[in-house]
Amino acid sequence: MNIEKQIEFDKVKEIWAGLAVTDHARKMIKDTTISVSETELMCKIKDTTDARFLLEKLGTPPLQNITEMKDVLTIAEKGDCLTPYQLERVSSVLVAIKRLKDYLIRGKIYQNSLAYYEENLDGVDDLRKEITDKIRNGIVDDYASKELEQTRRQIAKCEELMKQKAEQVLRAGKEYMADNYCTFRNGRICVPVKKDCKFKVQGSVIDKSASGSTLFIEPVSVSKYYEELQLLKISEENEVYRILYELSAGVMAYIPALNDDIVMLEKLDYIFSKGKLSIDMDGSEPVINTQRRIKLKSARHPLMNINEAVPLQFEIGEDIRGIVITGPNTGGKTVAIKTVMLNCIMAQCGLHVTCESADICMNSEYLCDIGDGQNLSENLSTFSAHITNVLDVLSKADKDSFVIMDELGSGTDPTEGMGIAIAILEELKKSGAIFLVTTHYPEVKEYASKTEGLINARMTFDKETLRPTYQMIIGQAGESCAFYIADRLGMPHEMLKVAIDAAYGKDAIKDYKFHGTDNIIVKKKTAKISTAKKITGKNELVGKFKIGDSVMIYPDKKIGIVCSLVNEKGVLRVQLQNKKIWINHKRVKLHVAAKELYPEDYDFSIIFESVENRKKHHDMQRKFTDDIIENEE
Repeated sequence: MNIEKQIEFDKVKEIWAGLAVTDHARKMIKDTTISVSETELMCKIKDTTDARFLLEKLGTPPLQNITEMKDVLTIAEKGDCLTPYQLERVSSVLVAIKRLKDYLIRGKIYQNSLAYYEENLDGVDDLRKEITDKIRNGIVDDYASKELEQTRRQIAKCEELMKQKAEQVLRAGKEYMADNYCTFRNGRICVPVKKDCKFKVQGSVIDKSASGSTLFIEPVSVSKYYEELQLLKISEENEVYRILYELSAGVMAYIPALNDDIVMLEKLDYIFSKGKLSIDMDGSEPVINTQRRIKLKSARHPLMNINEAVPLQFEIGEDIRGIVITGPNTGGKTVAIKTVMLNCIMAQCGLHVTCESADICMNSEYLCDIGDGQNLSENLSTFSAHITNVLDVLSKADKDSFVIMDELGSGTDPTEGMGIAIAILEELKKSGAIFLVTTHYPEVKEYASKTEGLINARMTFDKETLRPTYQMIIGQAGESCAFYIADRLGMPHEMLKVAIDAAYGKDAIKDYKFHGTDNIIVKKKTAKISTAKKITGKNELVGKFKIGDSVMIYPDKKIGIVCSLVNEKGVLRVQLQNKKIWINHKRVKLHVAAKELYPEDYDFSIIFESVENRKKHHDMQRKFTDDIIENEE
């Protein structure tokens, strides 16, 4: 029994998880369950209240997802060199921690206890400053060290000289060039020389065009700088790696502090997500009690539009442990019991509730039976699944449980269902649990009105507009309004009279006020069933010829033997000398019947099958064989 799915708490969790930033906080939300420790629950609710207060005063906290940061720390812990990108991820998280510390410090002026979590965050300012100074835009910055700065200046100077030398060759041998600009090929500066003039320019051929008409030559005056450039780049690479290893070692040194920061960030993200949910759902802080008392003022279902939901007033406790809710279909009974339980579960998970105010008791377990539990794969009907679930609920219910059941005793014979409903109520009453049930049985309403500890409640319904008002009135039993609804929706008065007579007797018909004019059921056109055409005389044809009959075929007047009966198209098969043919029955006439030619139970395969096929049949009856029997024409 998935309680979260049945009362739609899983959907509330989906909304809640969407407000979290870190993956771990989302997992914590998914795994959140009710708290049975009063001290722990009070702390959780206070965290939610403090988070909402800071959100309203200071805005959204500067949190960010830190999944990549965890991966980076794992790499650093092994002693591997971190890339500039990975170091920037560390830096960005450290910047977020610094901003979060500043955010929480500002919250201390309100004496908000959540703000003091700031003291558990270590900004690791030295590491953050070192990384931001040396890593910029995904690369090691030129000014990360004096040696790197000098090397990169020399590289730039060398590359400029190479370019100048190449341009001099380009201008000097303009008539030999295929184009008027230098180009890079395989990391070398080249000039485009016509194929026929390759010996006019001194240098090494590096590449050629697709057509082969142009050669890309690195001039001798340029090549002498190339080796110098490669040495400078090796020096640059070595210095870059030295800096990256130095920064990686710094990260490794702060791993314990960074791990503590990650844990605190995820915890704060989880707490602030509760505050965000409270704001989004216009929630309020519930009062928690252990005296088995629930009182909700203007409660709403969290998933309903705040502007459309009708507030629910609800109270149970003291001497009342069970409420039997009645009223018309679509009257809001199921929504009402879900609203009560959902708000109670939210409160016991440390969340704010969607009520103007709420006084909610702690429950050891939440149990429910809602909806059609039909399960075809397990061969369970609606009623079977309902009873199976009810028995499971009753086995767990005790004085600290909260139980809701929808359509008590439904899905079977009304008389027997009513009896089962009362038996279930009696068992729930014995368990001492708080429970809410919905029903249509008048006998159950009467039982509730006479039984100590139980009380009736009804959902109001506007008979003029046929719309529920979603208001619950505790202390009154409701009616189903089935006749009013059927009348308004156009059921003929004669049908209604039959229904009223069956339910309450003939005397009740004269007291019923029918609405408007009488109606009739107008039959609508529907598709007609089309039957398949039957072949005339098919049965007669089947009996006309038998296998083994000697027949005459017209117009040739040849004699043959029937080897296959007439099919649905009126065609049969006849064995002639050395061949079998298909022929319409109209061209065949009985010559001599089979019973006059052959003894009873004669094996016609002797006539119609070859010796080879008959041998294969015989073998197949005795053992497995790969032989294939081919049709004989």
